[in-house]
Amino acid sequence: MKLLMLGALLLSQLCLGQNTLQLAKGQESPKAHLDLVSFMEGRWVGTAFGGETEEIWSPPAAGSMMFVFKHILDGKVNFYEIGHIRKRNNSLVFELKHFGADLKGWEAKDEVQQFPFIKAEGNRVYFEGFTFEKVNESEINIYGRMGNEDGTTSEMVFHYNKA
Repeated sequence: MKLLMLGALLLSQLCLGQNTLQLAKGQESPKAHLDLVSFMEGRWVGTAFGGETEEIWSPPAAGSMMFVFKHILDGKVNFYEIGHIRKRNNSLVFELKHFGADLKGWEAKDEVQQFPFIKAEGNRVYFEGFTFEKVNESEINIYGRMGNEDGTTSEMVFHYNKA
């Protein structure tokens, strides 16, 4: 009986918190359009990484929605992100770059982190390693699969309220 309960507990832990997806090897992104992520438009605020977060998304235009992200720690800017969700090959891709408080890039000059579209289902839009979820008109969640120093990954949730 204990073994059965332990197995059920382990299975539930594997299922819980699995809000991000990965493309299968050889899988291509399906057709998609920017209307799927238009709910992201606006200014969003929350907390993460021990500080405050702010994310601002533009309305869809010219095949993309751009965003800026700011992380504030102890009253000072810690880092920024700039990126977009854009049309690519009749689908979408989420792309971003990181910058320090001094705007020095973290990635190499020509390196861009790319997360291809996987699917839209219900109130969620899935990109490889990231999921955008519309909770209601004034709340969203962004789930992201983050790399850890030991080489493993873990899923993080960014909960935002519309400002």
